[in-house]
Amino acid sequence: MAEAVDSVVDIQPVIEVQNAVKRYGIGDSTIYALNGVSLTIAPGEYVAIMGPSGSGKSTLMNILGALDIMTSGKYFLDGIEISSMEENELSIVRGRKIGFIFQSFNLIPRTSALHNVELPMAYQGIKSKVRRERALVALGVVGLSDRVNHEPTELSGGQQQRVAVARALATRPALLLADEPTGALDSKSTADLLDLFDQINAAGRTVVVITHELEVANRAKRVIRMRDGKIVSDELNGERVA
Repeated sequence: MAEAVDSVVDIQPVIEVQNAVKRYGIGDSTIYALNGVSLTIAPGEYVAIMGPSGSGKSTLMNILGALDIMTSGKYFLDGIEISSMEENELSIVRGRKIGFIFQSFNLIPRTSALHNVELPMAYQGIKSKVRRERALVALGVVGLSDRVNHEPTELSGGQQQRVAVARALATRPALLLADEPTGALDSKSTADLLDLFDQINAAGRTVVVITHELEVANRAKRVIRMRDGKIVSDELNGERVA
């Protein structure tokens, strides 16, 4: 039994944030977008981060995605401290460790689904044959094997978002980070995307979704709520965990 407990304790978090502060301005005009946020997410978790406008969830997303740096605090991503990295180092980490999914899809127009999925791997220097194989597999995972040569304008909004998911998966990241991924989708496409997230997480992928939609958050296994730059609740299956 002791060995089993030790093996759980020794699991390295995908995300570990320690006392994160993000401050703008000075003196009386100081605004705290994040005010002492600490957070740990283990491999294979499916977490939703919720909060009203101005709660700090978007700032936290930028920190988790290595798109911004904290004023103070520490951030470890898949065991690597990135809190004090320079932009060129952060760019490398983003490419290798994080798969992004955005509300607006961010696909390149007049470019096939296959090439959209391949592009991030090209930036990583992955050989063309391997890129093609991974891209085809990823598009198959999201149910678009018959749309690999279609350009974004030839795809529905739900299909475009699936291409974006495939693009995120193909780099084999430690973290799948989705920012309001259903914001531009109709109800049917939203349900399909959430089913896909369930499948991806069931396969062992760590998924973090930033959302203001309760329907989306309810599909996660853990829900973190923010207000005024702080975490005000952290619940797993309806039970408080922090």
